[in-house]
Amino acid sequence: MAYDFDIYIKQHINLSDEDVQLMRSMSLEKTAHRKEILLKPGDVCRYKMFIISGMVRLYRTREDGSEHIMHFATENEWMTEPESLNHGTPTTYYIEALEDSHLLLWTKRDFTQLCVAIPQLKTYSEDIIAKNLAMTRERVFNTMSATAEERYDDFIRDYPDVFNRIPLHMVASYLGVSLKTLTRVRQAQVKR
Repeated sequence: MAYDFDIYIKQHINLSDEDVQLMRSMSLEKTAHRKEILLKPGDVCRYKMFIISGMVRLYRTREDGSEHIMHFATENEWMTEPESLNHGTPTTYYIEALEDSHLLLWTKRDFTQLCVAIPQLKTYSEDIIAKNLAMTRERVFNTMSATAEERYDDFIRDYPDVFNRIPLHMVASYLGVSLKTLTRVRQAQVKR
């Protein structure tokens, strides 16, 4: 399975076979089972992870137990809790495997060493961070200004693979609407 990572990384960065091998040699392979919690509130995030197969989510809960999903990551995507990882502080978030997942993990120290040894990786990592920041800003803007219907349409357009792999209550949580509202929006879509 790590071979999939080799293909992915070479498609995105011009790396030598030796660079790819160095990246893999500094990674830890992990199989996470469905519903396995990989990070929980109070823990310090120790890893930057790459999803070879499966899906994970980053979410937070309120005092009443309601969940607010911040991000989904599927195959060939990265996941971490950056604030906790970068500052070594306890997180307020969960990272959970939504499916059986095969992951590659790097500690902050190892990933930093890789970025020094492979400058293209540092540039690529910074590009991913910038892209995620832009996506987060756009999501906040849409949450404040778009209708539930518009947010639903955006979600289906942007995450068609995710939509078919998660229960509707998670879609509602991600969109910031109730399950009842999501059901109404979906029924209206069918009538169009």
